[in-house]
Amino acid sequence: MRYLCAHFSPFMDRNQITGFALLAALLIAYLFYNSHEQKVYLERKKADSTAYALAHPRAVVDSSKAITAEKAAVTDSATEEMKKLLPPAYNGQSQVVTLENKKLSLQFNTKGAYPVAANIKGYKTYSQKTLYLFNGAGSQFSAILPLDNGRSTADLYFVPVIKDEPNGDKSIDFSADLGGGKKVDMIYTLPADDYMMRCNIILTGIPTSSLALNWQTMGLHTEKDIANERMASQVYYRNKNGDNDYFTIRNEEKIVHNDGTSHWLGFRKQYFSTVLIADDGFSKMDIKFGIKQEDTNVVAQNQALLQLPLKQGNNQQSGSLRWYIGPNDYHTLQAYKIDLEDMVPLGYGVMAFVKYINRGVLIPIFYFLASFISNYAIIIMLMTVFIRLILSFFTYKSYLSSAKMRVLKPELDELRAKIGDDQQKFSMEQMKLYRSAGVNPLGGCLPMLFQLPILLSMYYMFPSFIEFRQQHFLWCNDLSTYDSVFNFGFSIPFYGDHVSLFTLLMTLSSLFLAVYNRNMTPQDPNNPMMKYMPFIFPIFLMGIFNKMAAALTFYYTFSNILSIAQQFIIQKYFIDEKAIHAQLQENKNKPPTPSKWAQKLEEIQKQQAERGKVPPRINKK
Repeated sequence: MRYLCAHFSPFMDRNQITGFALLAALLIAYLFYNSHEQKVYLERKKADSTAYALAHPRAVVDSSKAITAEKAAVTDSATEEMKKLLPPAYNGQSQVVTLENKKLSLQFNTKGAYPVAANIKGYKTYSQKTLYLFNGAGSQFSAILPLDNGRSTADLYFVPVIKDEPNGDKSIDFSADLGGGKKVDMIYTLPADDYMMRCNIILTGIPTSSLALNWQTMGLHTEKDIANERMASQVYYRNKNGDNDYFTIRNEEKIVHNDGTSHWLGFRKQYFSTVLIADDGFSKMDIKFGIKQEDTNVVAQNQALLQLPLKQGNNQQSGSLRWYIGPNDYHTLQAYKIDLEDMVPLGYGVMAFVKYINRGVLIPIFYFLASFISNYAIIIMLMTVFIRLILSFFTYKSYLSSAKMRVLKPELDELRAKIGDDQQKFSMEQMKLYRSAGVNPLGGCLPMLFQLPILLSMYYMFPSFIEFRQQHFLWCNDLSTYDSVFNFGFSIPFYGDHVSLFTLLMTLSSLFLAVYNRNMTPQDPNNPMMKYMPFIFPIFLMGIFNKMAAALTFYYTFSNILSIAQQFIIQKYFIDEKAIHAQLQENKNKPPTPSKWAQKLEEIQKQQAERGKVPPRINKK
């Protein structure tokens, strides 16, 4: 056995060596071939991934998750080579171009072809900086194309062509070539002297009957008090049938759906607005709005998804829009004749009726005076005098009624002493005395009610009119916001962190007027609340008006001063209490002619007296 092994051992070693060598050679060749093929496959896969990523870009939320190791390893040279193979719309550089006229300066980004900043000329922020309605991140206008599962124009690169029209208008034609005969044009035209921009969207080789639009706006802080600015921020929309609605923007996010044909949608800050208008209407509209409370540079934000019907043409579809970016100036908005002036709040809700007083009476007077007077404080005073003159007849009637009741006070005191504590019987006898003397107990109240709608109209008009913005008067440097003569450095509940001198003067003049009227009007001793109410009410209002526009508190202050002067003049020179007393005594000798109101009031008092009687007790034996 040992011999055989020794004899065959050399031969078997040679065979084994040869076999193993061949197997090793084959294995090495296979490994080299497989490695080469795998490398080619990976490079092709990386190139395909790069091309797909460039053609289908997505928003990156987390780079560590969104970018794989393979994509990160793609060389710059390979990326540049693949970019050259893509259509121009997917391969470009972002740059900013400007379109401006006498009123607006708009900056557009060639990536997305939408305005990223809007400077409203002729206006400054409260701190006297350049006023931007929106600027930078948070503002976007894009269309969702029926391509690649919803391609957004915000991801496309556009080539701008700026044109100067013969009539002074300026336009930019942003064109994006998607290849294969597909193209998107977004054309913006800005008139020479207007806030209303035109926007035309033209699709070539992309058949569709309507286009989804995404409109986002982030309104920047421009006024003195961001709290007041946020309270005045609203979303408005108007339908083609004339119906309209609005929503005040609050801290919580809100979503509104409107499936009606909407004519326009507006995002209003306190004194500036941006409005998107479709002359043929939006077939659908979803609005989402809210406030980022922690961001003190942003007042509010608005996002709308709109469906725009397109006009069909030869291989082209087009949509037409108008875009207002400007001040909430009543005359300017009214001139467009599509009810944009509704965004100037002149009365809404239960007080909606006062907007008709503003539009029909007060606003025409205001603009008439403003046509030749530049000082708006003087305009306020002249308007107050004019209104007082118009209401002077009712004011005189009110003071005359108070004088009649004051003359009858001695007789009422005698009745009260005679009747005692029986209030119902006293009221009936009081009405008999008034009726016999020809005195209407409501004569002093009804004329004053005619003044209430005027006061409410001013309450809405003055804080809403942009004309008062940054207008100086005395110590106040801006009549559109509160005047502050002293800041506490901390906030007092129900009052605020500052002292508004106009509000303080308004309160003091109201208290003085209450004292003056109290001395001139007989008081009812059985109703002590009415005795103190004229003094409580002005103090209560002081906390509310402390943050109101100085134009409004100045108007109420000046109105109180005029009321005191007017009452003094009427009492001094137009009311003769001796003559009134003689007339009332003469009226007693005439047959009574009670009014229906007096008769009804007397019947009510009799019924109350009957119900108050206690039936006699019957003793049963």
